[in-house]
Amino acid sequence: MKLLLDTHLLLWGAAESRLSNDAKARINDPNSEVLFSPVSIWEIAIKSRLGKPDFNIDAAVFRRELFEFGYTELPISGLHAAAVGRLPDLHKDPFDRLLIAQAMVEGITLFSADEAVLRYPGPIERMI
Repeated sequence: MKLLLDTHLLLWGAAESRLSNDAKARINDPNSEVLFSPVSIWEIAIKSRLGKPDFNIDAAVFRRELFEFGYTELPISGLHAAAVGRLPDLHKDPFDRLLIAQAMVEGITLFSADEAVLRYPGPIERMI
């Protein structure tokens, strides 16, 4: 199963501090392909620069670590960007909206703990 993790789950997964045992098991399952999006790296870079406490990490180093964990980067395409325009206006966060669009276009389940993201239709599942 392909798992696209939102930015917070990526950060929490790296530390494994805030994830449930179920979430850890799904991420570590050898049958799971864990994906991350460049939009998460972009979000981390911006919010780190702004001094947001949850994002106190170097985005480039974190990206390298994700590869070391065996995660796969899901490139952003024009189809993903265009799909953002078809999403209902349930949430204004541009990072989350692009992650949702990527999941919908690719038919991949997006895992999130964000209540606003979980309100969207499509392949989105709560994981925490």
